[in-house]
Amino acid sequence: MQQTTNTILMIRPVNFRMNEQTAVNNYYQESIKGVLPESINTKAQKEFDTYVDKLRAIGVDVLVFNDTEETDTPDSIFPNNWVSFHENGDIGLYPMFAENRRLERREDILDTLEEKGFIINNIIDYTSAEEEHVFLEGTGSIILDRENRKAYCALSPRADEDLFIEFCEDFEFSPVVFNSYQTVNGERKAIYHTNVMMCIGETFAVICLSSIDDKKERKQVIKHLKEDGKTIIDITEKQVNNFAGNMLQVKGANNERYLIMSQAAYDALTESQIKTLKSHTKILSSSLNTIETCGGGSARCMMAEVFLPKA
Repeated sequence: MQQTTNTILMIRPVNFRMNEQTAVNNYYQESIKGVLPESINTKAQKEFDTYVDKLRAIGVDVLVFNDTEETDTPDSIFPNNWVSFHENGDIGLYPMFAENRRLERREDILDTLEEKGFIINNIIDYTSAEEEHVFLEGTGSIILDRENRKAYCALSPRADEDLFIEFCEDFEFSPVVFNSYQTVNGERKAIYHTNVMMCIGETFAVICLSSIDDKKERKQVIKHLKEDGKTIIDITEKQVNNFAGNMLQVKGANNERYLIMSQAAYDALTESQIKTLKSHTKILSSSLNTIETCGGGSARCMMAEVFLPKA
């Protein structure tokens, strides 16, 4: 199994703004005062287009789909939460916490992938869990070590333990479950998505260990990463707040590996962290300030990795 792919699916926004339905437990979202919604969307589109151009320039195959005007989907720019694509031709469809995010799931996207020659053998659909108010938001909630068949999940209102275990059984991953927190107004609150505080590359892992308050759980996570030979780059909560955990390693031209992150994330890293990362992979960063501020998500959230086989 491959840990990285050359093919990425991304959704270009048409009505991007701060989503009031997700702000209740995504503490990274902020409204930009005094800026009209249209100009926020225009800025987000510019950031998106520049980001896509940078990915294509290094040889990443980026499949861009436009969001639709018909639905009110301010977070459509983060497709990795509703779908995941796997090497055996399986697809996962996930239950979403915010009602307006459920409208992001689009069959036409899957149809277009098949038209492009990607093979879809099986769709494993967890979305009926929404009726029970149970959620698991794709590779936002789940960090996959595809090579070592392990799945990491920080439990939160958007990541249900039982459903995560069911996912692991269906997709044949060993579960690594823990709790991860951030300080909000002096209180420890669950981090809404695992991919904000953790990223797994082929030979390294970026993780905020101090966010795992339970020492036993922290030890367990470290043990799994070490036994799989990952170099651990430990980041601080302040760096997490700058989206330094929200990264993804991809394949560019000539099988060159790149770690993709936002400019804010890159700027938050120390020289020695950058040096360690560069000993494992090349780095590509792009400015995503508007998207990060209003959306509370960053570079990794914007990419749904496509591992499907091709005809």
